[in-house]
Amino acid sequence: MGAGHGGPLGAAYVAGGSVVHRLEPHLKLVAVLAFALVVVATPVHAGWAPAAYAGYAVLVLGAAAVARVPVGRLARGLVVEVPFLVFALLLPVVSRGPRVEVLGLSLSESGLAAGGGLLAKATLSVLAATVLAATTEARELVRGLQRLRLPALLVQILSFMVRYADVVGGELRRMRVARESRGFRGRGPGALRVVATGAGALFVRSYERGERVHLAMLSRGYTGALPAGPAAAVPAQAWLVALSLPLTAAAVLAAGMLLG
Repeated sequence: MGAGHGGPLGAAYVAGGSVVHRLEPHLKLVAVLAFALVVVATPVHAGWAPAAYAGYAVLVLGAAAVARVPVGRLARGLVVEVPFLVFALLLPVVSRGPRVEVLGLSLSESGLAAGGGLLAKATLSVLAATVLAATTEARELVRGLQRLRLPALLVQILSFMVRYADVVGGELRRMRVARESRGFRGRGPGALRVVATGAGALFVRSYERGERVHLAMLSRGYTGALPAGPAAAVPAQAWLVALSLPLTAAAVLAAGMLLG
């Protein structure tokens, strides 16, 4: 799943040798989760909240700059927050309370604060997760979750998902090429039947492949647990580097609470 991997999971990773890339994956997972918790803990109605959000943005964008994550990669990662954007835009319209005129529209003041806070929190959290995905290979993320004592069954499911997501994606691309070579163009309601048939065939092929893989694992002595080597000790300096992001964000939050 490295830089040269052609699948969608490999495309999320941006190869590099920065200090962020070199950090152990479980350290980055802890750092991103802690940063997101600090962002979520920021009260949206506090007068100092916009300044705190700006500080968080500087921190996460600074981490992206250190890791040399392209702006385009960050922008693509923000696509997943579109539902939050829609909800944030609706809040000032549907919320009650004192109203204020904005571009000829009567909007709720509390709704504006809540919607802006929701959008800021979602954007900052997604940006941090995007930096994590761009600097850590998918299989390394699974290894990090294993180090953090995620239930073994979930780790195995995620491991196989990472391994076979691109395999199934390749099968889907071959099916699409086969359809188009036979004149399929995907226009009109009639195309839904062809697409549904293809989706069903893809499901059956994936299920059969999973059965074959499971039987092959059993024949090689699989007993419900995947072999794992000893975990290497992580130096304290690596922890300090990884936690510098959430700790600085926590300092910004504490300063806002004390001075606000």
